[in-house]
Amino acid sequence: MSTTVAELDMHPVPRSALADGFARLDQGQKIKMALGVLALVGIIAAFFFMGRQAEWRVLYSNLSDRDGGAIVAQLSQMNVPYKHTEGGMAIMVPADKVHDTRLRLASQGLPKGSVAGFELMESNRFGMTQFQERLTFQRGLEGELTRSIQSLSSVQSARIHLALPNQNGFFREQQKPSASVLLTLHPGRVLDRAQVAGIVHLVASSVPEMNPKAVSVVDDGGTLLSGSAEGPSQGADTQKLQYVQQMEMIYTRRILDMLEPLVGVGNVKAQVSADVDFSLVESTSEQHRPNQGGEPGTIRSQQTVEDGAGPTAQPAGVPGAVTNQPPAVGEAPINGPAGQLGVAGAAERAGAVRRESVVNYEVDKTVKVVREASGQVRRLSAAVVINHRTALDRAGKETSTPIPPEQLEQMTALVRETIGFNQGRGDSVNLVNVAFNVSAPAEEAPMAWWKQVDNHELARSMAWPLGMVMLGLLVVLGMVRPGLKLMRSPATEVRKVQPLNALVNEAPERPGLPLPSTPQEVTAEQARLSDAKRLALENPMAVANIVKGWVNGEAPA
Repeated sequence: MSTTVAELDMHPVPRSALADGFARLDQGQKIKMALGVLALVGIIAAFFFMGRQAEWRVLYSNLSDRDGGAIVAQLSQMNVPYKHTEGGMAIMVPADKVHDTRLRLASQGLPKGSVAGFELMESNRFGMTQFQERLTFQRGLEGELTRSIQSLSSVQSARIHLALPNQNGFFREQQKPSASVLLTLHPGRVLDRAQVAGIVHLVASSVPEMNPKAVSVVDDGGTLLSGSAEGPSQGADTQKLQYVQQMEMIYTRRILDMLEPLVGVGNVKAQVSADVDFSLVESTSEQHRPNQGGEPGTIRSQQTVEDGAGPTAQPAGVPGAVTNQPPAVGEAPINGPAGQLGVAGAAERAGAVRRESVVNYEVDKTVKVVREASGQVRRLSAAVVINHRTALDRAGKETSTPIPPEQLEQMTALVRETIGFNQGRGDSVNLVNVAFNVSAPAEEAPMAWWKQVDNHELARSMAWPLGMVMLGLLVVLGMVRPGLKLMRSPATEVRKVQPLNALVNEAPERPGLPLPSTPQEVTAEQARLSDAKRLALENPMAVANIVKGWVNGEAPA
């Protein structure tokens, strides 16, 4: 019997456990595990990439096509990443580059805006006529005014038309310039009268010799905003209503400041109603009065006329010294009884003498012009409600008691003095002391957690990370974990071969009678065979790999 004994290496090189486990997998399991590992690596890379992605912010919005194209071209030259929002209404850049990009674009004059201003004067062509120069200047002035008006918070866009007549020194009456302004406001915004007046004066002050009345402001609905103050007013004047409301608030605040230190904050309510007269009255009166204090009147003019001369008086009577004297000059007062006429008076009466006197006296005259200012208070009505006093009794319970009438009268007097009470114009003050009905505020039902906005935002922010984590778990549990489990499972143990000779002998031994046991010397081959048997018993895995290599025709390690 010939026996061939395999030579075994007692110290094989150990292989990696993962490599051995992967080698035990079949072709389908290897492909499945490889795809799972690649998917897991892709999920991890996407998670870190999205986590480190820059936040985008709006650089400019509502740009014209010209400005948008210029800005995009400049961003490409500056190597700044950008993207457009839906509809192309805004250009977005990373949040950490917004301010730096805006400054760099502003240094280059971007965005210029769809409205051109005085920069049109920089592109004057050679050979331009005077009319073209005037037209370019007018367009530049309109553009500058448009930019100024569009800077207002309520104005979305504006358009200005200037009518600048050609000034000629040969015309006696020069035509004055005028302007028209068309405004488009932001949704929900309005312009009050003061803002419209500001726009009118802005345009009028920018054009020489332009009257503010020659500026018309119209909104996008066709409504004239700059109506003349002399025209008929439609409905209640907003400024008048605001003036009345401010006046009532001032009086109400005065009452509260006076009474709150006495009754406590929140224990007094006051309302004041003011009747204001906005009519403008102008009256002229002329009065004539007699002299005051019995003083004589002042002579303005006096005229005396004396006509004719009487005949020469002849001596009459008893001859003597008296009859030979000429008669004395008669004196008669202007007003009063005439004196007695003597002999001389009889002589004058005998002559044809006419005397006429005209005296003009000054008469008192008063011309009075009264112009009453608008916005005068015609009547004030104040209503004040004061809460009962609250106190704690011995049991610690809160009770309310009314205020004594004496104190109510004092408070009423304070209110009258505060608002400037005038009984002559019909002012009224009514002060009442009642208990306030303080009702507990109704508790609002808490909003469901799925309806709260904060939870919605939290869900949106956590949706991407949680989705990536769930997808990664599915890949690990469904594709990678089964392969790893198969790789860690022990290989199928090779059945023990009772006699090792059956594996290495070329011819099987035939049964026979045992030979008589005689002591023989152990050879080298027998020692190696015993070592192989011991190795097969101690490490069957190594022996099985050796046998598998023999079967596959591989060279021994």
